[in-house]
Amino acid sequence: SRARSGAWSCAVTALVAGAVAPTPAPAGSAAFGLRIFTGLLGVLLAVLVSGFNENVTKVAMPDIRGAMGIGYDESTWLLAVYSATSISAMAFAPWCAATFSLRRFTLCAIGAFLLLGILCPLAPNVDVLMLLRTLQGFAGGALPPMLMSVALRFLPPGIRLYGLGSYALTATFGPSFGTPLSAWWVEYAGWQWAFWQIIPLGLLSMACVAWGLPQDPLRLERFKQFDWRGLLLGLPGLIMLVLALELGQRLNWFESPMIRFFIVAGSTLMVLFFINEWSHPLPFFKLQLLKIRNLSHALLTLGGVLFVLLAVIKIPSSYLAQIQGYRPLETAPVMLMVALPQLIALPLVVAVCNLRWVDCRWVLAIGLGLLALACGIGSQVTSQWSRENFYGLQAIQIIAQPMAVIPLLMLATGGLNPADGPFASAWFNTVKGFSAVAASSVLGVLTLNREHYHSTMLLDRLGNSPLVSTGTDLARRVHQQAVVLTSSDLYLYMAVLALFLIVLIPFGPTRIYAPGTPVGVVK
Repeated sequence: SRARSGAWSCAVTALVAGAVAPTPAPAGSAAFGLRIFTGLLGVLLAVLVSGFNENVTKVAMPDIRGAMGIGYDESTWLLAVYSATSISAMAFAPWCAATFSLRRFTLCAIGAFLLLGILCPLAPNVDVLMLLRTLQGFAGGALPPMLMSVALRFLPPGIRLYGLGSYALTATFGPSFGTPLSAWWVEYAGWQWAFWQIIPLGLLSMACVAWGLPQDPLRLERFKQFDWRGLLLGLPGLIMLVLALELGQRLNWFESPMIRFFIVAGSTLMVLFFINEWSHPLPFFKLQLLKIRNLSHALLTLGGVLFVLLAVIKIPSSYLAQIQGYRPLETAPVMLMVALPQLIALPLVVAVCNLRWVDCRWVLAIGLGLLALACGIGSQVTSQWSRENFYGLQAIQIIAQPMAVIPLLMLATGGLNPADGPFASAWFNTVKGFSAVAASSVLGVLTLNREHYHSTMLLDRLGNSPLVSTGTDLARRVHQQAVVLTSSDLYLYMAVLALFLIVLIPFGPTRIYAPGTPVGVVK
């Protein structure tokens, strides 16, 4: 196209110039008050700490590899096994919480998570570290569904949306704040403290949960209807699919027999898993809930929103690292520009959605529109951009991100029967975790392909021009311009995706009112 040809021409000119959930308790069994609020705060802290911990091996990997003598292949497996077990735990944790009690199960998950985090830096070799991170993934992944379960079960209708808003922090505040925090520990305290940073907040969260949440009795009779077939099909199926997504790009996807096996076997097991879940009397996933238009639309849109949110974190980080040579800690202000204001923006968006005359579908559309606007502005990136140029984009996302997430939580949980709360939690959390991994994988593929494409086109247009330098200097400058053009492309793709999600709104969800209003779901 003429527009892209112009972009290539500008890039060539720059080169030539040399520029560089449990079963609900009966009503009234646990009245909302200070204790319940403290318990909810404890679960929120645990979930945020779990999210921070997920970024540890990504940020501290160069230091971990150097300290423990780990090769590149082992380091990619370290990242993959944690994601795989974490997402798998999200699918089955609500059933466990309903059986062993929400309070008891949450405390055990936090305790195991902390203990394994303490042991990880003390591992004598990579095999032990791999095992510890695998187990810690199970413990950490079990925590996010508990936050949604507490909000749905214990909070009165009038403030339930604020509890769900706290869950939204895990999708907006957590990823943007966790990376700079881990980078700070690595830079100033050592890579071990990137693991141990979870200890203070983890202990505080355990104390809050232990004091705040009521203790339900054990319901071991549920084991009489335990879905053993579902566990044996779904757990390995999810793990294999996530491993395929995490390792696919490094192993060249279908060129690798292992990736082919993971995809084929994992997909087959998941199909059999869902067939089993459809007819099981006590399933992990209630597929019949997908008949609810609002829930189905919320799950579908959630995948797209997470794709955009992940991209707007990765694109500036990658650009600043490759073009300006920034270390992770130097990109922290860009991430914190979005993260810290979320603590104010999220409650404000919840307050707006809680108004009876506000249609949350319009809030969702405006939030997606603002995300598209930010990405559209970001597509104008040049090789001269520095950290300060991204602040304007981040400022738009301060309000855009909660406006895109809060309505989805409202649509996913509104109008459900109380007994369906654990099933909705399993669906929402599993889709959230799996979508994040799939988005990361797709984003990696797009980045690689666009960089190769732009490098080829730039070299083709430069030809044998005597006005440009040769050798390593030319290769470096071509690579830089390819990165700039790729960043522009990715921002454009995200803008188009956000606009596409807006188009889906009139055909998907129905009008829903905030919990506690006298009117339910209407057309």
